[in-house]
Amino acid sequence: MPDTGNGKVTELAKFSTPYGREILLQDVTHESGMNMLRLRIREGSRFTILDVDAGTAAMLGKSMIDWSKLAMQLKNLGSDID
Repeated sequence: MPDTGNGKVTELAKFSTPYGREILLQDVTHESGMNMLRLRIREGSRFTILDVDAGTAAMLGKSMIDWSKLAMQLKNLGSDID
């Protein structure tokens, strides 16, 4: 894990999305010991950075899975996500 001056950062996943956007997920452990999930969204030269705690990450993840299942069902694509 590199030390960024703000603690330790480990890259977890990187996704390319429609319209040239990119999402990067990072595990961030601050010098205080606080652990957060960082979402970095790149849109061209613009970045949006959001740090969330484990509880918020769990709610966000569940909401995204629920939405994707519904969207796939509506398009009759089915869903392999459990």
